Amino acid sequence: MRQVMTTTRCRLLRWSPRILGVVVGVFFGLFALDAFGPEEPLREALAALVVHLMPAIVVLTLVAASWRREWIGGLAFIVLAVLYAAVTVRSHPDWTLLISGPLVVVGALFAWNWFHRRELHAS
Repeated sequence: MRQVMTTTRCRLLRWSPRILGVVVGVFFGLFALDAFGPEEPLREALAALVVHLMPAIVVLTLVAASWRREWIGGLAFIVLAVLYAAVTVRSHPDWTLLISGPLVVVGALFAWNWFHRRELHAS
């Protein structure tokens, strides 16, 4: 017999991929701050900032797209993690874990939400 999930547990499991996805996006956005250097002209620094913010924008856009359609987040975040790992694992294995790890966690949580959507949306 299947246990019915408590309301608190359902809320936590339903909101965790969304909140963690936003946190990952903000975390990636922090890396964009390296665009500013002591000798860097402001115009060039702002252009570099926009380029460095692209990963954060992609992650936040995926969170928005996955908000009601969890399967999108489950698939997209895991694909992003695998692609990033495939590109960087030989040259920077520590970066692979730092970047791909959170993406896999968020993707797995979105996938879990999708598989259990009836239980989570019922409460």
